[in-house]
Amino acid sequence: MDTGTTQPSYRDRLYSNYGHDFQDAGEKFDREGASRWGRACAYHLRGWLPKQKEARILDLACGAGKLLFFFSERGYHDLAGVDLSLDQVVLARQVTPNVKQESVFEHLESNPASYDVITGYDIIEHFHKDEVLRFIDGCLSALKPGGRLILQTPNADSPWGTMHRYNDFTHEICFNPNALTRLLRVAGFRNIESREAGPVPRGNSLTSSVRYLIWQIIRVGLHIWNLAETGTAGGGVWTRVFLISGVKK
Repeated sequence: MDTGTTQPSYRDRLYSNYGHDFQDAGEKFDREGASRWGRACAYHLRGWLPKQKEARILDLACGAGKLLFFFSERGYHDLAGVDLSLDQVVLARQVTPNVKQESVFEHLESNPASYDVITGYDIIEHFHKDEVLRFIDGCLSALKPGGRLILQTPNADSPWGTMHRYNDFTHEICFNPNALTRLLRVAGFRNIESREAGPVPRGNSLTSSVRYLIWQIIRVGLHIWNLAETGTAGGGVWTRVFLISGVKK
């Protein structure tokens, strides 16, 4: 029976307390853990960060603020974050006060040509297809000329990609580097580059270095698998999440 009432969307229900329910977040920002995470992040983002510490940086779906903390530790100070979940916003504001609880679409579309770098870790997979296009267009609009977009998302090319795609009920879609590269190109981004987000060879820990060596052996096997099945070595980005960057003209 139609009662005439509007039911809240699943997003309203799940994103209201997303940090606690889906990220097991506490009440206090974990600076030590974020600093450890940042050592690998520095390798993953090599060559993509601006030399000018005055660069305006926006982190979309900033979560508990780990990426904002990463930037602040490296001397960047003009930082902003956006997230829908209040519990995440409360944590991220322990890193920088300039964190807003609002829709990323509204923020991007109301701040044209405002940022030198826009990051979005683990966000684009939460959108429907029409929202993906709106999101990418919004990022392009909000960047200054020469500004850089950096995204991280589950990798459909990975043998573990399906697990990561369905590991969160709020995920709607999955990409591989080829598909997302083409979308960014259609939107107007240039100098598009994809890379793995796996163990790092040095600068993190001895354990990470050993994992890196083992991972390189596994990657050879994945190349052979692709050669045997398709006659080509494949795209070469096999980690269960991948990073992609594009630059606005």
